[in-house]
Amino acid sequence: MTHTPYGMDEGSRRAVEADVTRLIHEYTWANDAQDWDACARLYTEDAVFRRPSGGDPVIGRAAILESFLARKPRAQRHAIANVLVDVEGPATARAKSVIVLYMGDEADDGGLPVQAANSPLIGTYDDLCVLGEDGWRFAERVGGLDFRP
Repeated sequence: MTHTPYGMDEGSRRAVEADVTRLIHEYTWANDAQDWDACARLYTEDAVFRRPSGGDPVIGRAAILESFLARKPRAQRHAIANVLVDVEGPATARAKSVIVLYMGDEADDGGLPVQAANSPLIGTYDDLCVLGEDGWRFAERVGGLDFRP
């Protein structure tokens, strides 16, 4: 049986689940398009982001954008699976998902990219999502790898 928090009806809970799942997918498409402005807009102003590959947390939307802009361009495609959203209330939800990241370098002949030797990477994201004036956003996004590259 699924828990409906704060007296939410099942339809409202399912709507939050759908909206948060869409947020995760929007982020994935923007990330693969390397549309860093769009990615950063999906975070709250004071969000915390931890890359799956590790490192220090990046705090704040502006710093998150800066960290994306500093990345070397690469060919990449993320596959997101097993998205599970736990609704905590009408404006708060936690989500977890599995990520598979394929990456590589542009081909010299202009054809399909050449897959990197350390690709794919497999890991997870744990998210805290909140509803604000601009819709659902990541307040916290913590990634981790399941296998060493």
